[in-house]
Amino acid sequence: MKHSLKILFVLLSLCALIAGCGTQSSNTAKKDGFRIVTSFYPMYIDAINITKGIDGVSVTNMTKPQTGCLHDYQLTTEDMKTLEKADAFIVNGAGMESFLDKVIKAQKNLKLIDASKENIDFIVENGEPNPHVWLSVTANIEQVKNITAQLKTADPKHADAYQKNSDEYIKKLEAIKKEMHAALDTVPNKDIVTFHEAFPYFAKEFNLKIIGVIEREPGTEPTPDELKTTIAQVNTLKAKVLFTEPQYSPNVAKTIARETGAEIFTLDPVVTGESNEKAIDAYIKTMRQNMETLKKALGTK
Repeated sequence: MKHSLKILFVLLSLCALIAGCGTQSSNTAKKDGFRIVTSFYPMYIDAINITKGIDGVSVTNMTKPQTGCLHDYQLTTEDMKTLEKADAFIVNGAGMESFLDKVIKAQKNLKLIDASKENIDFIVENGEPNPHVWLSVTANIEQVKNITAQLKTADPKHADAYQKNSDEYIKKLEAIKKEMHAALDTVPNKDIVTFHEAFPYFAKEFNLKIIGVIEREPGTEPTPDELKTTIAQVNTLKAKVLFTEPQYSPNVAKTIARETGAEIFTLDPVVTGESNEKAIDAYIKTMRQNMETLKKALGTK
């Protein structure tokens, strides 16, 4: 009997030791690093700049870098698995991520970081804010500040490093903003026709006027009446130009161009690109490219 009790005591001790080790291992794994997930490419660019070179902090973009804007995006099983491993989820906000309620319900302990939480002058269309905030350099700077402030609260261990990186990146954004204003403030033609409703913040920033939109919803071709209206709008332009986006088919724009003699240019809303070290300068490079495109398209004709 005593022998049996000794065996039982040893077994119970082993179980307790194993359970204790398991708990310690789990806690250690959780503290190994701070894992950030971003909703789509513009947020990814901001996040990797803010977290650059910080040991123990990782950034993963939830959606594929070719996804583009999250119009009607549906969460996948793989997305939910990615979010399960995250400590913080950086989103654009302003209605861009229509799936947020589902994420909040499923991941109650996930820290949600809203890039548009404060100091954004929203453009309201049909009673809803236009979510393409990042296309204003001024607004994107505010988004970087918002992300930084919320990351510092969520992960105070790295607060100083986040702030240092943020300050450095904002200096770069201020520089490209100044460069773009110097180039675009004096273009002689201000009226433009864009591909979809991604560019109102950009247009407001640089005092451009969007007089027409080729496709209100990407991938949804305009009705015959809408097409007729856009053709008439293009015919009023001093500089007959159309702007497409590299993420979508230019077929409708080509039809309008044939009817009006307009020239087609490309404006990039910075929603697709590489998810590696090259992405760190993607926003600045793309905005500079957009600047050069607009200088050429809106110059004296």
